Amino acid sequence: MNRLFVVNKPIFRTSNGYMGYVKRKYNTKKVGFSGTLDPFATGCLIVATGQYTKLFQYLDKTPKSYKATLWLGANSPSLDIEKVDSIKDAPLFDQAAIEMILDSLKGELTYYPPKFSAKKVNGKRAYELAREGKEIDLKQITSTIYEIKLITYNHPFIHFEATVSEGTYIRSLGALISDRLDVDATLSSLHRIHEGAFCYDNEKALNPFDYLSIPKNIYTGDDEYLELGKKLSVDYFEAKENGIYLIETSNFFSIIEIIGEAVKYRFNRIPKFEGDACTASEHTQK
Repeated sequence: MNRLFVVNKPIFRTSNGYMGYVKRKYNTKKVGFSGTLDPFATGCLIVATGQYTKLFQYLDKTPKSYKATLWLGANSPSLDIEKVDSIKDAPLFDQAAIEMILDSLKGELTYYPPKFSAKKVNGKRAYELAREGKEIDLKQITSTIYEIKLITYNHPFIHFEATVSEGTYIRSLGALISDRLDVDATLSSLHRIHEGAFCYDNEKALNPFDYLSIPKNIYTGDDEYLELGKKLSVDYFEAKENGIYLIETSNFFSIIEIIGEAVKYRFNRIPKFEGDACTASEHTQK
């Protein structure tokens, strides 16, 4: 079964661990997801089954939006509620000052990712090294904060919403806010609202070809060459510039890359989207 959809990941489940539930629900062995959510985080998680799992790298998944709660006075080495080791009274802040700090974070931001993260350090995940108590030398990363705004401030909790580029760590964003307030703080909740145009809609099956970040190209040659995976000539493509393209035939899709005079298959014979059987049935009844 080839299916692309969005699940609403529950709290205190790893993204990878939640795939076991997805496999059982859809009676499939091949399942993948994109954009890992921390165990304490909830919300939009893009999932695919079957051959559609190969399409993740071509999907348009940015910008991403999150709702988060920053707990003032709480300290956690993981920057979330999973490892809170102390709680102190935090001073009351002026709401205008909080809004000013949030506004100062807009634009390009360079910072260190959390030590408890999936970043790889010498072949191992940073969180694995952190749990072993080892020193971690993480390099700074740069993200774009397109929008960040205060939702409410109910002391000691700051509720905010942020729209960011792919790869942004909202826990680090929370740490930057607490640093500028000069107080201990940690995220107590995190919910991903959407990734690009992807948002939770009762796990409705999506047409992956509506969400690709690559352009379409027209192949003017014999479809049988694509069907059999034969060598292709750049002369038979409408667009001949270097790049990765989606090609549609009467029966399937392919993804190819043009490099000079060479044409390389990235992914051939992708089944076309057929939708859920129940959806098709409902449509017929209407």
